[in-house]
Amino acid sequence: MVPVQANTTKWLNQDKQTAAQPQAEPDSFGRETPRGTVQGLLKAIAAGDDELATKYLDGRYLASSKTPNREIVERLIVALDAGGRLYPDLQINHSSEGNLSDNLPSDIDKVGEIVLMNERFDILLNRRVDDNGVAFWQVSAQTLQNLPTTTKHTQTLSERLKFSTAQTDIESKYWLELAALLLLVVALYAVINLLVWLLYWVSKLAYTAISHKPFRVTPSVIMPLSLVVVALILPEVMLKLGVPLTLRNSFGRIKDMIAWGAVAWLMLRLLDAVFRRAEANSLKRARPEQVSILNLLRKVAKVFLLIFVLILIFGNLGFDLTTGIAALGVGGLALAFGAQKSIENLIGSVVVVADRPVHVGDYCKFGTYEGVVTDIGIRSTRIRTLNRTVVTVPNGEFSSLQIENFTARDMFYFLHELFIKRTADLAEIERMITELQAYLAAHELTNDEWNQVWIRQLRQDCYVIEMRAYIAAADARDFYAKQTKLLIDVLRQVEQYSVEHALPSQSVLIDKEHD
Repeated sequence: MVPVQANTTKWLNQDKQTAAQPQAEPDSFGRETPRGTVQGLLKAIAAGDDELATKYLDGRYLASSKTPNREIVERLIVALDAGGRLYPDLQINHSSEGNLSDNLPSDIDKVGEIVLMNERFDILLNRRVDDNGVAFWQVSAQTLQNLPTTTKHTQTLSERLKFSTAQTDIESKYWLELAALLLLVVALYAVINLLVWLLYWVSKLAYTAISHKPFRVTPSVIMPLSLVVVALILPEVMLKLGVPLTLRNSFGRIKDMIAWGAVAWLMLRLLDAVFRRAEANSLKRARPEQVSILNLLRKVAKVFLLIFVLILIFGNLGFDLTTGIAALGVGGLALAFGAQKSIENLIGSVVVVADRPVHVGDYCKFGTYEGVVTDIGIRSTRIRTLNRTVVTVPNGEFSSLQIENFTARDMFYFLHELFIKRTADLAEIERMITELQAYLAAHELTNDEWNQVWIRQLRQDCYVIEMRAYIAAADARDFYAKQTKLLIDVLRQVEQYSVEHALPSQSVLIDKEHD
């Protein structure tokens, strides 16, 4: 067994040696990561600097190949322009180790593919380390070997539109290609927008003819939907029409930002439509308490959607969002702790609306209060008591209370007692109970739920006869009116029997001193 002190000393010495070693200098061509290599190669191609472009190709292959470096670069450019599809920047790894989860060797990364006629092969990068210990990535020899040997010039979009020729200088050609691309985007959007409008009207006519209901999708979704469709098909259209890879890649960032913005726009439109429908249904079902919660949920959904889209857009622009997201998480956690009660009440509001123990207008009892619910808000619920005062209860507390909803009952409970003197004949008492039982069951105000008349208690001075029944009523006032009528009918029925109602016993105290 190695002593703990010896192990500790060994680790400390290793840490000191590591700290003492000089850090490797960064690669002068920005090839430390696969993303940096791809971006550097595209910049060199766009600038027409073939010598700089060779720095991003496998040097061992260039040194052993009998083909001139310039021709290899030309083959690569032609292949990329004709059928190259590079991954978006966010999908290309930005660490010096590369992507270790792609089932490829640790020193190989795939960054795209080339499709030419009947051939398809991957664009691979190879990780190398120079004599000074600097690690860098280059286009692998395997990819360069798969390039076609014939380098036929691909007709670009600007040449198809007669904007430029093959002899046009590089800078002028770039701006002409950009102008041609913008013209292509405008024309493509016009065509797609027209098709989406036609699809909208056909769908509307078909839906109304089949379902005989109004078509609830508004034309506000047409423009963002057209932008999403254009963003989806634009890469293939640019490839088929000969837009150079460098312009496709740089324009791809703008396209991605517009696409995500259009998706967010479309989602916001759909969220508005869904929540408007939900709010209309809530009002139709006489549940106005749900409207405020639905408004809050719609705003929260919009905020989260916009934050997500902004993260993607800034990521496409090349910003490192790791620190920002971490700060946002810490700030959100601090905000959650500071607004703990508010969040509790918000969750309570959602529980009250989702569980629906009460609605606005219901008469309920909770805790020591009872009254009519006048409002269910985002933070609290308001109850108007029988004293006409308004009690405001935070929803976090209200949702945890035992709530008794009187409005939700389907019938009212009729429970009353008759106090008959013990001097009454027992046979008369028996006849009265039997006939009262039948009378309650047959009365127009009662139902078959539960009708019972029975002797509940024998007291020294009276029989306690209990009457139970259920009365269907619209509300409490209707019940009290029907209960009064039923009680009067019962008392008139009791008058037919030789019995007397028992009165509370009275005690008479006589003061003899004042006699």
